[in-house]
Amino acid sequence: MTQDPLVTTAWLQEHLGDADVKVVDGTWFMPADQRDPRREYALAHIPGAVFFDIDEIADTDSPLPHMLPSPARFAACVQALGLGDGSRIVVYDAKGVHSAARVWWTFRVMGHENVVVLDGGLPRWIAEGRPIEKGVPVPRERTFTPRFTAELVRDKEQVLGALTSGREQLVDARPANRFTGEAPEPRAGLRGGHMPGARSVPSSRVIAPDGTMLPADKLAQVFEAAGVDLDRPIVTTCGSGITASILALALARLGRTRTAVYDGSWTEWGGLADTPVVTGPA
Repeated sequence: MTQDPLVTTAWLQEHLGDADVKVVDGTWFMPADQRDPRREYALAHIPGAVFFDIDEIADTDSPLPHMLPSPARFAACVQALGLGDGSRIVVYDAKGVHSAARVWWTFRVMGHENVVVLDGGLPRWIAEGRPIEKGVPVPRERTFTPRFTAELVRDKEQVLGALTSGREQLVDARPANRFTGEAPEPRAGLRGGHMPGARSVPSSRVIAPDGTMLPADKLAQVFEAAGVDLDRPIVTTCGSGITASILALALARLGRTRTAVYDGSWTEWGGLADTPVVTGPA
């Protein structure tokens, strides 16, 4: 088993003063939530945290939401946040374990492996009475050297190839009723259903009732119950690449650290007329 990709609130509070520990608020909300993550960050965040805007640190020319930025754009954005080579990055979000996983995955795609997620996120931190601060800090710019790691990303053509070859398993993090096509997609214009042969592991199933991620033994049970072979390559997918990253994080907790995420996910796949889609259970 590799090092756990999550850290506890107690660990973070103990290490907040370490010069190399950099805390990142990676909160993101669905448009329907009608919540402003940047405003909420300014009102209350973990001391020293900087705000990582998933929709801004992205390929803003793409018609798809928050697709990966170029390595050069990513480096420019995170350097301005004071995040650089040698930083030990701890990412959290305001839901618990949600969009922080996407930020974790993005840093790893850009070659920065020294990144973890705060288990339970800001809700657990606040519930335990740990310190918070308000305002927007002005970080000192640092140097970040991007090293794009293609093995952690899949595009549409690669997913089509995986469906044909069967070499990689597709695991879908959307809620079960969206996977089957019984519930509509939250984004207009998308077909319902899933990719042929994909397995359904809703991201909610890897989160405990207290908002932390399940321990490794329970995670293994969740994936195995869904028919996922943990000894074979896996590509995770979801609506727009956010909850797919939660599954990648869960698989990393199981030692599957090289799990790839389909960046375009269902927003791309379900929005096309010629990609194969099936409905009903897996």
